[in-house]
Amino acid sequence: MSSIPPHVITCKAAVAWAAGESLVMEEVEVTPPQPMEIRIQVVSTSLCRSDITAWQSQPIFPRIFGHEASGIVESVGQGVTEFKEGDHVLTVFTGECMQCRQCTSGKSNICEVLGLERRGVMHSDQKTRFSINGKPIYHYCAVSSFSEYTVVHSGCAVKVSPLAPLEKICLLSCGVAAGLGAAWNVADISKGSTVVIFGLGTVGLSVIKRITGGGADYSFECIGDTGMITTALQSCCDGWGLTVTLGVPKVKPEVTAHYALFLTGRTLKGSLFGGWKPKSDLPSLVDMYIKKEIQIDEFITHNMPFEDINQAFNLMREGKCLRCVIHMPK
Repeated sequence: MSSIPPHVITCKAAVAWAAGESLVMEEVEVTPPQPMEIRIQVVSTSLCRSDITAWQSQPIFPRIFGHEASGIVESVGQGVTEFKEGDHVLTVFTGECMQCRQCTSGKSNICEVLGLERRGVMHSDQKTRFSINGKPIYHYCAVSSFSEYTVVHSGCAVKVSPLAPLEKICLLSCGVAAGLGAAWNVADISKGSTVVIFGLGTVGLSVIKRITGGGADYSFECIGDTGMITTALQSCCDGWGLTVTLGVPKVKPEVTAHYALFLTGRTLKGSLFGGWKPKSDLPSLVDMYIKKEIQIDEFITHNMPFEDINQAFNLMREGKCLRCVIHMPK
């Protein structure tokens, strides 16, 4: 750790001032990391459809979106021993404290302490680490990677091999990992099974590339359309058909389905981040990518500089982009 205490950093960030309005490149102040936090220089961040959904519909503004990112630790807060300056890291939108009931159960990745943050603040003190002229700028999923620098809880970052290209593995901090985990962990697909996928975005394509007809052993709803869940259930076979839903709903979050679908043996399961425990499991996925055992590059359809982030939003909204990696200035 450097002997010079961390100081406030002024950097560029893409700030959303209102729902659905173009992001504005602003000079923001980023405070030093507080106890058990780290400040990260963001290297690459990819645009996830969840960012689009939240930007269009959520009421918390002004805000810095972005949660699928890779970067380098710039400074660490008091009590942090797991990270040091210069470490390569992935951010994660759901953390792992490794001590709560959920983390120690071996059955769940839904951390009770560092779970999905919905109020636009840090887990530790319910405050923000961004400001403009003293006005707080809210976070998104406790990550906010559409900024040259960001502060996250140390439980919401994962140290990874410096051999892995940061501009590729940023996709593992959400979309690709979520799809792989839905197939491997949540559904636990067996060899020879038939599978049908609803929603072939990055997450959907990561589940499995072979699509078959009705009566499938497994179906995956990756759109975020709760009405499609009934269709996915109907596509499964009687007796053991399993539907996994992992999309983020844009409207109508309630799920409705005829009870007969369940009486005939079908099962509906939810999946958050593919069931992965981020700090425990993500390093092994990165190693698998280095060994070419899993694919990432194929999901990247666009690469853009940070100043063109609004173009990336437009491409995603128009359905012309699978994953766009946004590169921060060096």
